[in-house]
Amino acid sequence: MTLLARVVETSLKVGATAGRLAKVRELATCLRALAPDEIDIGVQYLAGETRQGRFGLRYAALSSASTGAAAPEPTLSLVEVDRRFAELATIRGTGVTTRRSAALNSLFALATESERQFLIRLLVGELRQGALGGVMIDAIAAAAELPAADVRRAAMYAKSLGEVARAALLEGAAALARFQLEMLSPVAPMLAQTAADPAAALTQLGGEVEFEWKMDGARIQVHKAGDTVRIYTRALNEVTNAVPEIVETIQKLAAREVVLDGEAIAFNTSGRPQPFQVTMRRFGRKLNVEDARRIADPRLLLRLPATRCAESRGPPGARTLRGTRAGRARFNEGAAAHHLFHE
Repeated sequence: MTLLARVVETSLKVGATAGRLAKVRELATCLRALAPDEIDIGVQYLAGETRQGRFGLRYAALSSASTGAAAPEPTLSLVEVDRRFAELATIRGTGVTTRRSAALNSLFALATESERQFLIRLLVGELRQGALGGVMIDAIAAAAELPAADVRRAAMYAKSLGEVARAALLEGAAALARFQLEMLSPVAPMLAQTAADPAAALTQLGGEVEFEWKMDGARIQVHKAGDTVRIYTRALNEVTNAVPEIVETIQKLAAREVVLDGEAIAFNTSGRPQPFQVTMRRFGRKLNVEDARRIADPRLLLRLPATRCAESRGPPGARTLRGTRAGRARFNEGAAAHHLFHE
């Protein structure tokens, strides 16, 4: 049984360590010590997440719930904390504030002062130890003695890093190969890397390179499987109902199955991009999207930077996805009449 204190100690050490390699070593040492049923929990906590997702709790409410005397010695286990978080996530309805406060009071009464501070930062999403997703992927690879590229690839398709860590640590490389792209299930977004200057970037990329104008939009990921279309944000939240124009456009594509990674951008009636804030207003709306679209909203278009297309090749169940410039050209040609791209 691993105590929460062990994870808290690791978090503090990682936060006090400047070097990436030293952070990876600390995390990997902790991961190797976790029991099978603790791996998912421990990895997510150290990556600043919980298995239950966000709770919507404010810092003031958490601080108020932790005003009683702290436990003198650590006794809370990872499994116990996870169980209590699961119970907290189910609290709904009448008296939710009072019942949540009682649950938090009960949890914090069992925690030492350092554990309380860790739990508060974890619950509000502000762990800030300099060891979130990217560093944790390297730590999983080091703990399992597997190539970091294999772990990174699996993490793109998995629903959580904890799921990847459990597979890597308990079953090895073969288990990582099970993580594949699933239609209508969001994939972790590809992120840009930095370079010292354009010359260094060209050297690093090699081969043929495209330059594009940067326009600020909302990063989205579009999945089409038959007649079903789903759209996700960069944070992997579904926003299909918020962007009906894009859904209608994607439904007109001839491709049976496709995944698109691009940006939704609002344009004015003259065809010029609107300020970023105008685009983001649509994603904050929960109701009356159609009314807003007809009366006041600018049109939304989907712009796809080069190579961010994946087209299905072959029958369902034997899917091979390709992300190439040629693939993008095919989609550009097929979607031009539907305003899918704006270059």
